[in-house]
Amino acid sequence: MISTTTSSLLTDLRCSQCGLAHNAFVRQTLSTCCQAPLLAMYNLDNNGPQQADLATRAKSLWRYEELLPVIQPGNQITLGEGFTPILRLKRLADLFGFGHLSLKDEGLNPTGSFKARGLCMAISKAKENGEQACIIPTAGNAGVAMAAYCARAGLEAVVVMPRHTPDAFKEECIGYNANLIQLDGLINDCAAKVHELNRDGRYFDVSTLKEPYRLEGKKTMGYEIAEQLNWDLPDVIMYPTGGGTGLIGIWKAFHEMKALGWLSKEQRLPRMVAVQAENCAPVVDTYLGKQPNSKQYVGKPTLANGLAVPRPIGEPLMLNVLRESGGTAIAVSEEDMLEGVSDLCRYEGIFAAPEGGAIWAATKKLMHQGWLQPNEHIVLLNTGSGQKYLDNVKGKWHR
Repeated sequence: MISTTTSSLLTDLRCSQCGLAHNAFVRQTLSTCCQAPLLAMYNLDNNGPQQADLATRAKSLWRYEELLPVIQPGNQITLGEGFTPILRLKRLADLFGFGHLSLKDEGLNPTGSFKARGLCMAISKAKENGEQACIIPTAGNAGVAMAAYCARAGLEAVVVMPRHTPDAFKEECIGYNANLIQLDGLINDCAAKVHELNRDGRYFDVSTLKEPYRLEGKKTMGYEIAEQLNWDLPDVIMYPTGGGTGLIGIWKAFHEMKALGWLSKEQRLPRMVAVQAENCAPVVDTYLGKQPNSKQYVGKPTLANGLAVPRPIGEPLMLNVLRESGGTAIAVSEEDMLEGVSDLCRYEGIFAAPEGGAIWAATKKLMHQGWLQPNEHIVLLNTGSGQKYLDNVKGKWHR
């Protein structure tokens, strides 16, 4: 049950590039100083919740409400998101020689993906700030989530989506009464259309990292991983990376937990792995030094729609996470992605999105390369349900 008293410890927003403080209590997009993503900051000194406080709280992401940006609990727009299970993958571990292999199944969130976390937070904050209408460019799942939470909040929703997106995503947006706009291209083309439609600022633009609050919803995956594993973090987290909000958010959560004393100063943080599709791997190419940055990268569509983000604004933040954690970036083929989906279905009964299939394919690849060791605890993030991707995988299963 959500409380009825103000509890958020939010203080301000900081530019991720230069650190300049911005007002957290008015509409904000990118920082005014550097046009970079803004990061929410909290008063964690002797004021934070204690681990023991969590025992009686509802099993949703709102159990961490002091560390989230919504000031008045009445503005928490929720469909029961968060606290998804971490499942042991014992059969796959035994088959492929892993000692401790787990998967956090984000496909069990409302609207069928981890996007529910970020969009519930962005729309809650939009409501709190008095917004009336929201707009988003999307590869699929984020648009569905925004449409659902806007419907819940009574806000107008405009979703701009690539025409090749599977019909399941489109129909769901229409069902939530969103204004669905389709166009040829990838999410960067959709972002250009959003900019055109929103020249007068009528809509609150909830594009990835162009507002500060989707990141705060996504970071709760980090809090949950720590809590569900009894505060003993895994060695490696495998993360499917498009816009990268979750990768950045999980890392932010780990540092907040250290500041709160929930993790010991000696606790070693996981190595973070960014997994992309070979058809659209801008962060991998930058990480490997094939390009200075992804600002001119040209990607192609992929079965994992959520990975088709050719020019992510959060690339500098993602690269920082990979370097600070001692992680890496890796791309997988469409064929390997499908085989990954098939393995998870056949051996573990999990119908993962192609993004989840990509994660498992990358895990096998890094094990073969010797980057992963058999005795390490590895957590895979499956970001969505495979059911929405039936148009993409139909007739392509590995037998």
